Amino acid sequence: MPGNHYKKMSLEELVVLSQKDDLKALEELIRREQKNVFAAFSYLSKKRENVADLTQEALLKVARNIHNLKNPKNFKSWLNQIISNLFYDELRKKQRRPDVISIDEDDEENSIKTQLPDKKCKPHEKCLSTELEEMIKEAIRDLPEQFRIAIILRELQGLSYEEIAEVTNSSVGTVKSRIARARGKLQDGLKSYI
Repeated sequence: MPGNHYKKMSLEELVVLSQKDDLKALEELIRREQKNVFAAFSYLSKKRENVADLTQEALLKVARNIHNLKNPKNFKSWLNQIISNLFYDELRKKQRRPDVISIDEDDEENSIKTQLPDKKCKPHEKCLSTELEEMIKEAIRDLPEQFRIAIILRELQGLSYEEIAEVTNSSVGTVKSRIARARGKLQDGLKSYI
């Protein structure tokens, strides 16, 4: 089949063909989803350097485990379950190994000042929309984990309340409450910017 044929297929068709070991279909499936996966992790993870690794790991899990997906219609929920599980795994690893910064170095080149990134936006480097986007990301990253996951799955991934409840092993009422509380915290936190 020509490559353009795959670009016209629905997500479900690509999943079915991927499960039949069609590597071109799997390649197209991964290509379509990689930006969404990256976006989800960029909002979930407070460490920017982890986002690319987590994205790659999630897409690798999709490729390796696509045969285990019983219903191709549930691909999005299944993918978001993978994202959530990897995020929680990363949190558990982080709790076992805290961040360390050396304070023993005294030469100017390797001082703590040069090791810590300056998170302030510099006017000549970023335009207003980029600055606002970063503030929104930061506000989302500062939310408690259960709020952060719920709001990302709803607003960025477009999942229904029922799908989010399934992914997070929560009730629909709990999901609605978490999303409402997350929205409220975001509005309060961003009030001075918006």
